[in-house]
This record gives sequence, structure tokens and C-alpha cells, in this order.
Amino acid sequence: MIRQIIREGHQEHEGEDLMIRSVDRIPILSLFVLFVSFVDVSAQGSDWPKFLGPLGTSVSAEKGILSPWPKEGPKIVWHKELGTGYGMPVISKGKLYHFDRNGKNLRLTCMDAKTGQHVWDFEYPSVYKDAFGYNNGPRCSPLVDGDYIYTCGVEGMIHCVKTDGRPVWNVNVNKDFNVIQNFFGVASVPVIEDDLLIVQVGGSPEGSLQRNLFDQTLKPNGSGIVAFNKLTGKVAYKIGDELASYATPVLATINNRRYCLVFARGGLLAFNPKDGKIDFHFPFRSDDVESVNASNPVVVGDKVFISECYGPGSALLKIKPGGYDVLRDESKKFKKSMATHWMTPIYHEGYLYGCSGRHTQGADLRCIELETGKVMWSERGLTRTSLLMVDGHFICLAEDGTLRLLKVNPQKYEEISSVELKDPKTKQQLLEYPCWAAPILSHGLLYVRGEERLVCLELIAQKK
Repeated sequence: MIRQIIREGHQEHEGEDLMIRSVDRIPILSLFVLFVSFVDVSAQGSDWPKFLGPLGTSVSAEKGILSPWPKEGPKIVWHKELGTGYGMPVISKGKLYHFDRNGKNLRLTCMDAKTGQHVWDFEYPSVYKDAFGYNNGPRCSPLVDGDYIYTCGVEGMIHCVKTDGRPVWNVNVNKDFNVIQNFFGVASVPVIEDDLLIVQVGGSPEGSLQRNLFDQTLKPNGSGIVAFNKLTGKVAYKIGDELASYATPVLATINNRRYCLVFARGGLLAFNPKDGKIDFHFPFRSDDVESVNASNPVVVGDKVFISECYGPGSALLKIKPGGYDVLRDESKKFKKSMATHWMTPIYHEGYLYGCSGRHTQGADLRCIELETGKVMWSERGLTRTSLLMVDGHFICLAEDGTLRLLKVNPQKYEEISSVELKDPKTKQQLLEYPCWAAPILSHGLLYVRGEERLVCLELIAQKK
């Protein structure tokens, strides 16, 4: 049994399975300073409370970014070493929440978003070991909803924690739904619809045995998607004869009706998020055993674009009551016009922008016309990249650590600035390979991460 510890003043409480560490009581003057800081930060821009931002599109509505950048890049506000993992933090009400691995535990950390100052930790044990040699940390960002934070661990544990670090409930989906380990563990971030936490689970029938990670005999058991009551963890419904992928569910209103669209391991599943009633399943996956679906669906009006990089490429569907029409997947040219690996393409004014290609050397950043799949431009040699769109620009982070500022332009690749971030004092390179998580922006501050380091930059001048 592991002690649950809450340190506030000199009080200490015992519990089981979990651990919380909080900072000591803060002096009154410090509280006043933190309050002023919070008001200052929250007055500019917006929070980034979930994966890929407020709308789940990796698009920020903030304005006034620095362009072009000075030679050394935007001002470095702070940087901090992280534990093991691949995900980005989220930002809510002046606090930054990051999920990583600390030794044998997975750890949710709360920091001050503007200073990086530590506030509290919440930890629980994990025995996950990656079978392909990738790291053993979380792949998922946390999710903030009001006063609650949700984490989905690489080993399959879901936790609900209050924003002060106190645990509320947890579920072991592996145990409850008999989930057999996927290639790279759990990497799909849950989403919230009203009082439901909707999770890609993908369990198999009791007694299922996995001979190896390439075993194709595994069958689903109807728990492709599970909706939990977000306050209690009680199961509301489970649906879908699917196994889990790495793509995050997407919620959208189409033709005046709510949909949840999940690009699961075997294809696109569309259903009503309120009650779990399934509208359709569109099969879409490579025949290669080791193939994965990891890029989120992109919804534009009543159209849904999906993409992967192991074989089928891309498809464009038109949603209609009870089903869909395939607009663009019969054309080989369209299929291969965009083949995303893990990056979710960004849509803007008729065009999609994204990184296309499975491997570092063969990948390029490109722009395609959504309706036709016409490739407007492609830029090779950047390695695999992730994008954030803000104020008519893209913040482009390459997996080798190069940070670029690009103009949003469907006619050509237009680079404004490029930098390899270094510590001003030590000249240490701050972003090391692999930089696989998309940048985030909240209240003028840009956050980027590489191997075990998070860097906070001033992208929009902070008002005093």
C-alpha cells in the first residue's frame, strides 16, 4: 500500500493507492502576488484546457504574436525538466497541468503557468513497459473540466482528480474491460460531453490471449467506446465492436445534431454522444499488421476528413442522417494527397495543412485543397512536424527541435523565422529529439516540449 499524503501546514492524511504532494502554506503577500499574476494572465487570451486546444483543432484565437522573431527566437520565460512521456500539458485558470512518469509512478503535476513554479503532485504506480523500446511514460495530455482533471495513463488507468490535487475516482479499464495491450500503450485522450467522459477502450472477450503484439486473432467485445459519468466513474454506456487506436474522439454538431466521431483501430465510428446510439462504421485501416490510426478526424461542416500513413491514406465523407456518402476515397490521387501519421491536419478556408509521411526522411509539410485533394505545395527536409495555427501564422515544431514561424498561405510554403532554442546562460540546446507533441498557446505564452524538457516562450507581449 502506498500512502496518500496531503501536506498543508503540518497535516498529514493516509489513504491507499495514490499520492499527493502539495506545497506548504503560502504567505499572504505571496498569495496577493499570485492573485495579481492570475488576473493579469487571464485578462489576455484564453485557456488551453484539453488536447489540441479549446476546439480540439490546434487553432488559437489569440492575436498580436511576435513576427518575425529575433535571431534567438521569442523570449524564453522559463524552462523545466520533465519526467518521461510524450504528451503536452494543458492550461486552466492560471495553472499548468502536466502528466509524466516519475520513476515507477505516473505523475500529474500542477504548476503556475506563468512562472513554472511547482504547486502539487499526484502520483500512482504503473508497471507499463513499452514493447518497442519507446519510453514508458504517458502519451496523453490531461483534460480539465471545471474543477476536475482527468488523466488516461499509458497502462490503462483513468483518474479523476480535483484541481487542488485530491483524487475523486479511478477506473482500471484493462481489468474492467479486458483490454489487451496495444502496440504503444494507451494514447487516445478522452473527451467530455455534458456529464459524460467518453473514452476509447477497446476491450476483448474474457479469456482472450495475446500470443504477441502482432496477433490478429484478437476480437472486440463491444467496449470500443465507453462513456463514464464524469463525477463518479460509473459506466453510462459501452458501444462499438472495435479495438482502440491512438486518435482522440472528436465532438461536433452536424446538421443540427451532436456527433462523436472516433477513428478507431479498424475505421471511423460515428454515434450520438448522449446515448451511444451508433450511426455508422466506416472501415479504414491498412492491411499491414503493425499499422495504426493516430490522426484525429477533421470536421468541416457536414464533411469529415480522415487520414493515416500506412496504406489507405485519406478519405472524405459527407455525413447524412443515419449514415454517410463517400466523397473522396475512390481516387488514388486523393488518397495519397495527405497521409498523416500522428498529426491532426489543420483546416483553414478550404485547405488542409499537415505533415504527410510515415518516416522522418520521407515526410513533408504540405497544403492540400480539401474538396479535391489537390496538393498546393509540399516542403521536404523538415523532418516530421506538428502545427499550431494562430494570428495568420503557423508555429511549426520539427521532431529535431527546430521551431519555425510560417505564414498561412495556400499558394506556397512561406517561412518567416526559424530557431533552435538555447538557454541564454548556458547555451544548452533546450529541445532534444523527439519533439512529437504539438505546441500549445495560452494567454500569450507558447509552450513547446522535447525529450524531457518543457519550454515557455513569450509569443505575445505580456501587458504589465
